[in-house]
Amino acid sequence: MGMLLWAPWWVLHGAPLPELSGDQDFQLFLQRNLEFTGKIRGDVAALQRVVCDTFQLCKEEELLLVRQDLDILQVPLEQCHSRSFQAETCLNQIRAGLHVYQGSLAAVRDLLLNHAGLVETLQLDTANLSSNIQQQMEDLGLATVTYPTENPDPLPTFSSHFHHQVGGFFILANFQRFLETAYRALRHLARL
Repeated sequence: MGMLLWAPWWVLHGAPLPELSGDQDFQLFLQRNLEFTGKIRGDVAALQRVVCDTFQLCKEEELLLVRQDLDILQVPLEQCHSRSFQAETCLNQIRAGLHVYQGSLAAVRDLLLNHAGLVETLQLDTANLSSNIQQQMEDLGLATVTYPTENPDPLPTFSSHFHHQVGGFFILANFQRFLETAYRALRHLARL
């Protein structure tokens, strides 16, 4: 499994980014946001443990049949590990995903009322990471997409409390996978 996760990244090793590779501000941005992404990943993992402990929903493979009935997005990051890797496209895709997950976390907040503060902090951190990326892209003269401050994307709806629990599980699991890929992409950029 580890080999499968690593495999696309060897292709990126030679991807040149001459306009970014020597920029000290960009390297500082990458280092700070690698740390920030790591913090967010830790918070998502903490919420995953809460879902596991509270609802005994711990193993994805046990919930795959229920998942088919749910409308839970898994945000792609294919531009961050393609052969035609472009920093601008990858960073925009990361920002788009952060925007989606920031909104989806409201369903998790509604599910974990005793941990609403942690979920709200996670939403704020997600918005801040997206804002950091946007600011850096603007500083570099890269094209960005601006998202409305209010989330126009509808929240996932669930037909039962159990579906809400499973939906929260998959929102967090998908967000964790997304963050792992985003982290690897940022780490790759830092090594160029």
